[in-house]
Amino acid sequence: MAMNVLMAYRISSSKCLTICLGVTFIMGCFLASLPIQTDYEALPKPIRYGISARTQAKKNLAIVVPFRDRFEELLEFVPHMYQFLKKQNIPFHIFIIQQKDNNRFNRASLINVGFLYTKKDYDYIAMHDVDLLPLNDNLKYEYPESGPLHISSPQTHPKYHYDTFIGGILLIKKEHFEMVKGMSNNYWGWGLEDDEFYVRLRDAGLTVHRPENINTGTENTFKHVHDRTYRKRDTRKCFNQREVTRRRDRVTGLHDVSYEIDNTHSVTIDSLPITVINVRLICNKTVTPWCQCSEPVKTKKVK
Repeated sequence: MAMNVLMAYRISSSKCLTICLGVTFIMGCFLASLPIQTDYEALPKPIRYGISARTQAKKNLAIVVPFRDRFEELLEFVPHMYQFLKKQNIPFHIFIIQQKDNNRFNRASLINVGFLYTKKDYDYIAMHDVDLLPLNDNLKYEYPESGPLHISSPQTHPKYHYDTFIGGILLIKKEHFEMVKGMSNNYWGWGLEDDEFYVRLRDAGLTVHRPENINTGTENTFKHVHDRTYRKRDTRKCFNQREVTRRRDRVTGLHDVSYEIDNTHSVTIDSLPITVINVRLICNKTVTPWCQCSEPVKTKKVK
């Protein structure tokens, strides 16, 4: 009798286990067929911008692009940078800092604004010209732990080849940018702001590093899309601009850049997200009257 009860119990247990496994399998298939819903606004920005979850241990890069009236270049820049940096699996976002006032273009002040806007959520910035596109995959945009990393070195830049050149594309972590108080705000018009920034880095004891083992040269490391005949550089010098901007600026910088943000826009180019920040730079004409420089008057020759 006891043997019959034991056999019945074993059969019953076996059937129960089979039924449980069957129900579990059916429920698993049902759940797997449901669509996955993601709250994108709750996700960290690098994931929202198309970066995989496994890169979250990496530092976040803000590509800061000082900008004015370069729409054709921007249309090429954004898809190129997404494709280039996707290979490196770097969490990044592109910020276009667009100058909307009537003053002359001030690249350094716009970079200061871009840094202040992004420093809360990003660990380092790329000070990046919109018309310079990297072509060599060995140019790494990784976190510059050892010091500022000048991607567009004098050995590979299409135009500028002097040893202290740090323009074009420079990566710097936020601690170092704050250490040197950002960039000078005195440089209205084209040129010299990056040379002054080099002196700031040097005086702070920071060594500028450059990519190693790059087997390309000035002709094929970058694509330079600037057309000088179409977009002339503003190289005018007026008032005492030449004298002041040839010296190291120990007064202005990140702490006193004067600006207003009109608005910000989330924009997509070829379905790729960027952020456009429309900025009005405020000029103290007592200090830098050359923020507005009249065109030279052309006089007619007397016959």
